[in-house]
Amino acid sequence: MEVKVSEVANLPTSYGDFDIQCFAQGCKEHLVIMSKELPDIPTVRVHSECLTGDTLGSKKCDCGDQLDFALRYIAKNGGMVIYLRQEGRNIGLLNKVNAYALQDKGFDTIEANHQLGFSADERTYEMVEFILSFYGIDKIKLLTNNPKKIESLKDVEIVERIPIVVESNPHNEEYLKIKKEKMGHLL
Repeated sequence: MEVKVSEVANLPTSYGDFDIQCFAQGCKEHLVIMSKELPDIPTVRVHSECLTGDTLGSKKCDCGDQLDFALRYIAKNGGMVIYLRQEGRNIGLLNKVNAYALQDKGFDTIEANHQLGFSADERTYEMVEFILSFYGIDKIKLLTNNPKKIESLKDVEIVERIPIVVESNPHNEEYLKIKKEKMGHLL
């Protein structure tokens, strides 16, 4: 795997002061947002890009709320957010908007992906193991509700799963129900 790694830069935010580093693999540029000092066993959030939720505050998903929770948690407890550029469960922004349009017609999030020719979740997590190895991290506390993330990390010991607890809203209740019932999310 050919990966270019940026320098480390300071990133002051409304959550606290972090360091940031970029890992570029082909046309995908992934970010690591980390506390200034990493604990021996850092808390790690693996977060896939969601422009609509993370940036625009979409109420259709819980992504922005999960990222907010993770950054607050990391600022207080130490660790890192690995921000993977895998928009729309890795189907891309154009297809994600098309999936949204299908959801507006009554399809659930999984059915919409299938209508577009994709599986329920196209994301992969090899880059996470590369990044953790780069920092010499072999044990983590994983901040997640997604069992696929737990199963995918084979080269690192997950000593604890920390659930992300965010409130639902009328726009994402069905979405969260599908994540729990059809995708096995630990909600």
